[in-house]
Amino acid sequence: MLLDADDSQLVLVDYQVRLMPAIFENELIVANALRLARMAQLLALPVWGTVQNPEGLGPNTPEIQAAIEAAGGKTLSKMHFNAVDEGLGDWLRPPARKPTQGGNARSLPKHLQRAAPAEEEGRRTIVIAGCEAHVCLLQTALGLLEEEFDVWVVTDACSSRTERNRDAAFDRLAGAGAELVTTEMVAFEWLRTAEHPDFDAVLRLVK
Repeated sequence: MLLDADDSQLVLVDYQVRLMPAIFENELIVANALRLARMAQLLALPVWGTVQNPEGLGPNTPEIQAAIEAAGGKTLSKMHFNAVDEGLGDWLRPPARKPTQGGNARSLPKHLQRAAPAEEEGRRTIVIAGCEAHVCLLQTALGLLEEEFDVWVVTDACSSRTERNRDAAFDRLAGAGAELVTTEMVAFEWLRTAEHPDFDAVLRLVK
């Protein structure tokens, strides 16, 4: 029932320079997205970004793009509103395990052969935020749910051009099985304890 930092990845959807001026409470949501990215970097979580039709809407804002890159993440350019349709799910899964060199000789009896290594399950929990909440954020989150990821939507880092569309997206996402959280909920669930070595650094980001 709580977020697990060891099982989490962060996805930031379409905080683009030509879109943000039209977004309701855009300064607040960008600030919270930056907090999420910086917390994820501190805790060594994977961070990914997306941009919708970058020729039309431009890149992500410089602050968001810098935060994604500082965490070692990549940004997916897409035309589909659902980033899963453009391969985001493949980015979020661990790469296929390569066969080890010097494996079992075919002549070895079965009882002497090494068992194949178990497939790595990877991080199944996706913490996601972005714009517009009722379009790309919604469709990407639903796509991730269909791919059987656990999806946690950070509501105070998401928005649309209107409150009505934003709130309708949250209602639909909750009904589809996504967890709705806030930036501070994410922070303190990733930490779990005031004894966490990064507690003070994360606290400075959210206070």
